[in-house]
Amino acid sequence: MAGYGAKILLDSVAPTGERLTTMEVCFPRFVLAEFNTHRQFSRNSASSRAIPTSKLIERVLSEPVLPLEWGRNQPGMAASSLLDIEAVRIAERAWLRARDEAVESVRELQTLQVHKQVLNRLLEPFLWHTVIVTATEWANFFALRCTPQAQPEIREVAMKMRAAYERHQPTPLMEGEWHTPLLQEDEFGLDIDLRKRVSAARCARVSYLTHDGARDRSKDLDLCDRLMEQHHLSPFEHVATPASGANANFRGWRQMRAEVEERSWLTRSASA
Repeated sequence: MAGYGAKILLDSVAPTGERLTTMEVCFPRFVLAEFNTHRQFSRNSASSRAIPTSKLIERVLSEPVLPLEWGRNQPGMAASSLLDIEAVRIAERAWLRARDEAVESVRELQTLQVHKQVLNRLLEPFLWHTVIVTATEWANFFALRCTPQAQPEIREVAMKMRAAYERHQPTPLMEGEWHTPLLQEDEFGLDIDLRKRVSAARCARVSYLTHDGARDRSKDLDLCDRLMEQHHLSPFEHVATPASGANANFRGWRQMRAEVEERSWLTRSASA
């Protein structure tokens, strides 16, 4: 996904009425820190450290992020007026010149064999960023980010998220059933444990298809096992079952992460 976007991947409601929604959203990488301040969210996103530098260079050259608005400088966190058309043209040229200089610097550093976890950071201001986010509490995010006081780039995606949330009808789930994002219709009949593990792995990938457009369930299961072994547990937060009360950052739902952590604790206790 490139460009501002928000689509619902799965939307469920517990018998007690609490709604759990998983979205895939895209926005400029430079407002990710603001997005991440919302602690009600469980989220996984594409890592700048994991993607080959050559692919990121291609992205910033073909689909660069530009500021949504060019506000005129003034005291305070938000601009109340915008630059005129001619100034905007000059500002966009300056921004893209900075993009080109960043790419040139990255290519020079590549000749020195600098690792991509360093190189790719220089490209981040010009990159689109995709996030999978799951939550039961959205009101605070919408209240803070759908207002004129919010930075335009996060406001734009927040407005799209709110619109998607408000027009979508969640599917009821009963106790013992599971919210498993990124499964396809022909996979709903799989064994529940298999469904949960595949769903968590696909959330970790921030994509439900492999790079060549084909699903590979065995690779999903291998990834799930590695995530457990390495204690990378955030992808297991998107998979959840109805449960009363507050559980971690969800209300009315219990995350698969709780199961994984309990199993890990029992294993450690048994080996102690």
